[in-house]
Amino acid sequence: MQNPLLTTPSGAPRARSIPVPFDGEPGDYNAITDVDGVKVGYTTLIEGNGPLVVGKGPIRTGVTAILPRPHKDLAQPVFAGYHSFNGNGELTGMHWIEESGELLWPITLTNTHSCGLARDATIKWVTGQSFNNTSAWSLPVAGETYDGDLNDINGFHVTDAHVFDAIDSAQSGPIDQGSVGGGTGMICYDFNAGSGTASRRVEIAGKGYTVGTFVQANFGRRHELVIAGVPVGRHLTGGEVRSQSMGSIIAVIATDAPLLPNQLKRLARRASLGIARSGTTGGNSSGDIFLAFSTQSVAVPGQEIPLKTIEYLSHEFLDPLFAAVVQTVDEAIIDSMVTNIDLTGRDGITAIGIPLDGLRRLLAGKSVRGQV
Repeated sequence: MQNPLLTTPSGAPRARSIPVPFDGEPGDYNAITDVDGVKVGYTTLIEGNGPLVVGKGPIRTGVTAILPRPHKDLAQPVFAGYHSFNGNGELTGMHWIEESGELLWPITLTNTHSCGLARDATIKWVTGQSFNNTSAWSLPVAGETYDGDLNDINGFHVTDAHVFDAIDSAQSGPIDQGSVGGGTGMICYDFNAGSGTASRRVEIAGKGYTVGTFVQANFGRRHELVIAGVPVGRHLTGGEVRSQSMGSIIAVIATDAPLLPNQLKRLARRASLGIARSGTTGGNSSGDIFLAFSTQSVAVPGQEIPLKTIEYLSHEFLDPLFAAVVQTVDEAIIDSMVTNIDLTGRDGITAIGIPLDGLRRLLAGKSVRGQV
C-alpha cells in the first residue's frame, strides 16, 4: 500500500520522498482533507496539441472544488476570513465574507477567464440541490490563476458541467496534485505546477487540531526558488517559459480549531509568510489571495434566535496554528511542482517538471529536521 505522505494516489512522488525536510507533524494524508469533513474534487481538461486556434485548443485547464463541509451539510455556513497579499487576481464573494465572517457553498478554482462561469455554475448547482434552506440568494467563492501560457484560455472550454462534476466528485482522503483540476496549465517558479496540498497536526492546551492547506500555484521566477533553505532555483536552470514574475497563487486554509472570523483572517495573513519561504517577493502582476475557514463554526441554518453562544480559542494560543499555516503553504507549493512532470501546451510551449535528481543533489547533506 502506498504511503500518502510519500506519493499521490496516482503514484507521483511527493516532496517528502526526495526527501525535503519539513517542520511539523503532517496529518494522515498530508492534505487539506485531513480536516474532518473537507472534500476536494477535480475536473481536468487536457486535449489537443499544436498551434493555438482560439476556441479549439490546445486545452490545458480544469476546475477544482473544495467543500468546507460534506455535500449534505453545505447549507451550514462556516466562519471565514481572507487576506490579499497582492491583488492582481480574483476571489469572488470576499466582500460578504469581510462583512459577515461567514462562508457558504463549495469553493471553486479555475483559470482566469473561467472564474465567472465557475461562480455562476456553483449557484446553479446549489439551486439544483435539496437543502433545507433553499434560497434564491448566493455569493459563492470562486478563484483563479492564469494558464494562458499553455492553455487556449480565450476558448472558454470550462463549462457548467465541468464545475458540477468537480463538486459532485469531491471526496475525502488522499488527493492527486500537480496538473489536475484548476491547477492544470499552471507554472510555478517556471516549473510545471498547479494543485498542491499539505496538513499539520498541532496541540493547544492538551487538545489536538488540524490545519490543512490547498494551493493553486502559478507564480514566481526560477532564480527565486528556495526549498528547505537552499536556493535551488539558481542552479536548476533551463527551460524557463516566463521572463517576468507573473501568474498568481490562491491558498485555501482549513482548520477544525474553533476560531472567530477575525482570527481566521489572521491565519490567512500568515500564508504570505508561507509563499515567502519558497522565495517569492510578490511580483506586481501576481495575484496572491488567501482564504481561511473553520469547520467548527456553530451557525446553524434556520436558527432564528437573537443570541448565540460559541467557544473559540484565545488569541494567546494561536501561535501553533500560525506556524502550521506557514509550513503547509510552503510544502503545498513545493508538492505542486515535485508531483508534476513536463507538460506541453499551446504552440509547443513546454513547462518542464522540476528535475528530481538535481533537487536531490542540491539538498544532499542538508540536516533533516523532521521525519515523514
